[in-house]
Amino acid sequence: MLKKKKAEVYALGQHISISANKARRVIDQIRGHSYEETLMILELMPYRACYPILKLVYSAAANASYNMGSHESNLVISKAEVNEGSTVKKLKARAKGRSYTIKRPTCHITIVMKDISLDYEYIEIDSLIDSLYV
Repeated sequence: MLKKKKAEVYALGQHISISANKARRVIDQIRGHSYEETLMILELMPYRACYPILKLVYSAAANASYNMGSHESNLVISKAEVNEGSTVKKLKARAKGRSYTIKRPTCHITIVMKDISLDYEYIEIDSLIDSLYV
């Protein structure tokens, strides 16, 4: 019997101090691209959200090479999503002893990378099944 090998790895960044809408603007540009194309796109875009996303892409590629032994040229970003995180609330001093609330939005970014060379590789699990019935 053959079982499909796991071909996806992910990297998760939580409580990144950027608005979710500003991060989505960058994530929508890199979704579906290869690893090398993603690095070029992120290095040339002028947005502040590119740096934490670039770090997550590097981390996902490192996870793929360490956990699956895959090469960077075979990696494709299969899924990338941005969710809203908690809002950091601070108080700023104003005139006449009053205070004003400052809200700093955060977001959670998930990058899922897929190894396209492992799509059609299968592992044998006949020995595992035979050992269960003995």
